Amino acid sequence: MKSILNCICILISLNACNSSTSATKNNITQNEMNQEPKNTTTELQGKTDTAILAAGCFWCVEAVFQDLKGVNKVVSGYIGGDKENPSYKEVCTGNTGHAEACLIVFDPAVISFNELLEIFWTTHDPTTLNRQGADRGTQYRSAIFYTSNEQKLQAEESKNSMAPTIWDDPIVTEITQAKTFYPAENYHQNYFKDNGSEGYCQIVILPKVLKMRQKFAAKLKSN
Repeated sequence: MKSILNCICILISLNACNSSTSATKNNITQNEMNQEPKNTTTELQGKTDTAILAAGCFWCVEAVFQDLKGVNKVVSGYIGGDKENPSYKEVCTGNTGHAEACLIVFDPAVISFNELLEIFWTTHDPTTLNRQGADRGTQYRSAIFYTSNEQKLQAEESKNSMAPTIWDDPIVTEITQAKTFYPAENYHQNYFKDNGSEGYCQIVILPKVLKMRQKFAAKLKSN
């Protein structure tokens, strides 16, 4: 788990997972996911769509997707559990049923859902059940939370046809309908950009980001 690796890296950085910072959450329901998402900082141009992907630690997922052309916003949060408004500490117990995930607001005219899935398959290991590296538990499961029937069909097709061309072992990624998405506490947002020198960022997140930037260089934002 992240806490274990951060203990190893304690001489390198402070363990951000133990931060006491908290935030008021604006929950995003299924009905709101089906509407055009709003960006609180800039006016989104054209039609946008929403993808919700879980691939282990949400710090990693956010860092991988936020610099892609056509991605307008990435929010780290929790989805797929039973408890309303869960805290990070509660999710980390593995008892709430939630997965750490990222809600990605994107412009399908610039980057498609299938392109996002290709990056998703490439930058995490979808063959390990409830685990990514040292991060273990159901909260770190590989999952696609679809927001429409079209996304469901595309996710299933991508899992069956694209993912096996990248990975030899069976794909264990869960594909399930998105319900309420709970944005995580503020200190989890934009984590890699704000804390890039910390141990977990250097050891775990950076290699994923570099892999994405090398393989999908043509899809990166210019600034």
